Amino acid sequence: MEKIDVLDKKILEIVMKNARIPSKDVAQVCGVSRAAVHQRLGRLIEEKVIIGSGYQVDPKTLGYTTCTFIGMKLEKGSLYSQVVPELEKIPEVVECHFTTGPYTMMIKLYARDNEHLMDLVNGKIQHIPGVAATETLISLQQSILRPIPVNFD
Repeated sequence: MEKIDVLDKKILEIVMKNARIPSKDVAQVCGVSRAAVHQRLGRLIEEKVIIGSGYQVDPKTLGYTTCTFIGMKLEKGSLYSQVVPELEKIPEVVECHFTTGPYTMMIKLYARDNEHLMDLVNGKIQHIPGVAATETLISLQQSILRPIPVNFD
């Protein structure tokens, strides 16, 4: 990966706030040509500095009112690679992390309500081979949602 320079960081700061901003507007703010911005964005995507794009949809508008984090203990940590494909089959699971500490894995999921959450945990997650125990933590409110800062100098 090539070094990320000051211009790359400025472009990233702008597009992280608004991925739909036209390249000409980014170019104007950065004081460079639209072609330079387009080329830089292409390189950042190719080098996997930018790893996704799209729209963020509020899960509540789709009826998913309960955000939950579930700490999972596996019988053996090496079962992680077998458990992940099973979790991928559960569309409500939106994140999965292999962790240190008291849990082997931590997942984030959205449920319509507590009954739906109970069905997901008791009826699906706890039935995955290798899952030894779960602990469910319900998020009462999300207070911060932001991208990682680009300028860390």
